[in-house]
Amino acid sequence: MLAHTITEIQSLGVQVAIDSPNRKVGAGPAEGGTIILDGIPAHVPFSGNFVSRSPYALRSLDGESWLVKDGDFIWPATMKPRPKFYDYSTKDQVPYSSIALFHGKDCVASTVRQTCVYWNSEKRCQFCGIELSLSTAQTTRLKTPSQLAEVVRKAMELDSVSHVVLTTGAVLQSGKEIDYLGSCAKAIKRVCDLTIHAQFLPPDDARKLYELKKAGVDTVGIHIESFDMGVLARLAPAKCATGIERYEKAWNWAVDVFGFNQVSSFVLVGLGEQEDSVVKGSEFLADRGVYPFVVPFRPIPGSLMQDCGTPSHETMKRLYSTIAGILSKRDLSAARSLAGCVKCGACSALQAYEREAGKEFICRRTTTEDELSVALEIRKDVFVREQGLFDTSDLDENDSLSTHIIVKCDNQVVGTVRVFPENDGLNHWVGGRLAVRKKHRDNHVGTLLVREAMRYVKNRGCTRFTAHIQEQNVRYFSLLGWKAVGPVEMYHGKAHRLMEADLNKI
Repeated sequence: MLAHTITEIQSLGVQVAIDSPNRKVGAGPAEGGTIILDGIPAHVPFSGNFVSRSPYALRSLDGESWLVKDGDFIWPATMKPRPKFYDYSTKDQVPYSSIALFHGKDCVASTVRQTCVYWNSEKRCQFCGIELSLSTAQTTRLKTPSQLAEVVRKAMELDSVSHVVLTTGAVLQSGKEIDYLGSCAKAIKRVCDLTIHAQFLPPDDARKLYELKKAGVDTVGIHIESFDMGVLARLAPAKCATGIERYEKAWNWAVDVFGFNQVSSFVLVGLGEQEDSVVKGSEFLADRGVYPFVVPFRPIPGSLMQDCGTPSHETMKRLYSTIAGILSKRDLSAARSLAGCVKCGACSALQAYEREAGKEFICRRTTTEDELSVALEIRKDVFVREQGLFDTSDLDENDSLSTHIIVKCDNQVVGTVRVFPENDGLNHWVGGRLAVRKKHRDNHVGTLLVREAMRYVKNRGCTRFTAHIQEQNVRYFSLLGWKAVGPVEMYHGKAHRLMEADLNKI
């Protein structure tokens, strides 16, 4: 299950042999990078001592990148290349990457004010690293609205960015940080019509939120971090002193201004809180139309909690499953968020748990002898024992030339098909031996196999893809973009027709 996989790699990390454009310090999760699995971005640890013990790694197979667990190829995976906009500098010669960073698969984010009034005090959030990047000259203390507009426009043009996140450290005079976020949003909206998310402490006055909305902000995050007040008092005393009542008032105001599902709060897991506080806190938020963005704690190097561990993936799996149910019942969804961390989703597996229904099947080529052995046994069950097309075995001379494609469900092979190139020099490939276990024939496993076979041969230059199809399956293949190109022929006592795939359908 993809959701469980993302949960595990966010706790255990992924061993990566190649260089990655990872970030090591900052206000949010750091010391890692983003990989994309089935369209879902996952920000995962790439370095640190614990990552060297992870069973997960990125490996290459036939020129494609795969996520591997204990040597088994389990998911196609891609890493976002270094953003093109990082190669530019502003008109005043500040590198774009010092102004904003690429997040997830299509988000650009900036901490517009890289300082916090609590940083050098006892009220500092111990898990935060907001001013650490200043000491390493990775960023600037204050990003101007014009700089942000310039960088975001270039990121949109070169890297297909679709939304913006603006964060800030706390300032001495409450509400002033919201004014500055509004100025930045207004400048960005003048040059590009991207959706914008802003994060800040609870304001004293609801009018600040209306002003922010008018400036062009589409969604907001007001982050309490934890609903365990003992933990909050110890690790984020300024937030604890703000009080749950003020947070609740701010969330209610924000939902009135920005709308249901467009307000969020981070809920960190792994700070020492009671597990039940995460669930009850998420329910509290969801009941008010606020999306509880549940995130596993990841220690930032250089922060006061740099030596702390991450929560267990088993804990996260329980919480994600429970909270996904809460979201469903309250009609909240990451897919309907217009901008921000919830829309991006890379720092949490919650989005994957929302999507997990209907995403239980993995379709790919075999990568181990055990997988091939099970695939061949399924073929024997279908073509020898069930259909009686062969006396003892359906193996032939083409199997050694074939790529064997399988579908796995709950880590079990449940279906297979083979493809092989004809030796005619005309980029002609042949498919066959499509076989699915009986109990999975109503789960579209056959469709997954046929489409993956079409994709596989097309990616290898195939211009003609044919197969001899049993007569009772001709209509089914027609619905998948195949057409009959030959007469009915008898093959091992059953009627077959030669069919050809329209590879433009894939």
